[in-house]
Amino acid sequence: MKEIVPPPPLIHNESAEVRELFAKYVVPSYGRFDLTFSHGAGSQVWDVAGRRYLDLGGGIAVCSLGHAHPEITEALVEQSRRLVHVSNLYHHAPQGRLAERIVRHLGPGKVFFCNSGAEANEGLYKLARKFGHEEGRFEILTALNSFHGRTLGGISATGQAKVKQGFEPLVPGFRHVPFNDVDAMRAALSPATVAILIEGIQGEGGITPATAEYLLGLRQLCDERRLLLLLDGVQCGHFRTGAFQSFQRILAGVPGAEGFQPDGVAMAKSLGGGFPIGAFWVRGHVHGVKLAEVLGPGTHGTTFGGTPLGCAVALRIFDVIERDGLAAHVRSTGDWLAAQLGGLVQKYPTVVKEVRGFGFIQGIELQPRAGIPGLAGSEKPASLQVVNRLHEAGILTIPSGTQSFRLLPALNISRAQLAEGIETIGQILGSLT
Repeated sequence: MKEIVPPPPLIHNESAEVRELFAKYVVPSYGRFDLTFSHGAGSQVWDVAGRRYLDLGGGIAVCSLGHAHPEITEALVEQSRRLVHVSNLYHHAPQGRLAERIVRHLGPGKVFFCNSGAEANEGLYKLARKFGHEEGRFEILTALNSFHGRTLGGISATGQAKVKQGFEPLVPGFRHVPFNDVDAMRAALSPATVAILIEGIQGEGGITPATAEYLLGLRQLCDERRLLLLLDGVQCGHFRTGAFQSFQRILAGVPGAEGFQPDGVAMAKSLGGGFPIGAFWVRGHVHGVKLAEVLGPGTHGTTFGGTPLGCAVALRIFDVIERDGLAAHVRSTGDWLAAQLGGLVQKYPTVVKEVRGFGFIQGIELQPRAGIPGLAGSEKPASLQVVNRLHEAGILTIPSGTQSFRLLPALNISRAQLAEGIETIGQILGSLT
């Protein structure tokens, strides 16, 4: 029998060696930063040279409990000793319990498990088309500057031209209208329209939250026209705003919003804390239809979605968030963070235009590059230039479009660590004047 020999280890583990491996063997579909990481702990990561960084990007809103959290490791080890995968031809307790936990936070309905946010959104597209099929309705309206994933369906749904270039013809059945404009959405309806899909907070589009009036207006519109109201909570969900889903934070205390419910919600990212898992929740009944039963046997599936291993990790993350009161921590500390970031607008008005967001999904929009002396000499987007300077200062943040960068830290980050990050961000912004 042929002996299986493991590949040779990286002897020196230096950044140049790793980059060379990527250059030779990895498809160059990402514009990667010149950073090579080795390990992490909490909200800190270290590169292969031993330099420490404060992580305020969270793997793009994924690392809900930070890096190398011992309880995630424990859940992985415990469940891997029992059952890793059996396929969705069978039942297993972790999937049922995770579905119950999600339903408890959203309302009566059912959950489908997948592997990513793009897949979760794909499931919502299919749900909408199946719902409207007998009436010949298939069109889904989305918002300009939205982002819904990198599949063909996802880029077709996304309201940004740059992600579509070179992949035409696109999947038909999607049109884009201005965000936070109910009148524009109403005017865009056609006889083929079956659903409206929006993000509670546009993440890739610059951290722009939906207004309460917009959400309530869309719900009323969908009720009037027998449409489905679908929310993409992949980035802004899972307690990142201090509520399970961002619409719950946006509508908290708003008169008339007490009974608000979307008809479907996509989720991923922080749900698994770094372990790949996605899901979408479907409302039980809407418009006289058992919506949660629309996708019956044979209509949708996945090999790896909802494995015992992935569900065990997601359940443990729920346990930690609830036990440690992290939703309340995100709300209170997020309000403090917003105030601190607002101070940067007052202090550096020629550099910072606006701060937006809730909790631990907040964006800093910069003034036009041409008006910022420290950025005007480069053709690179302003957001990318600032993020690179923050890297040099030991802070990880994430670009959001060309003019904004975002903070998406772990839900359990301390106020002291955030204060460290804000001080450095302030120093970088001040140097640009």
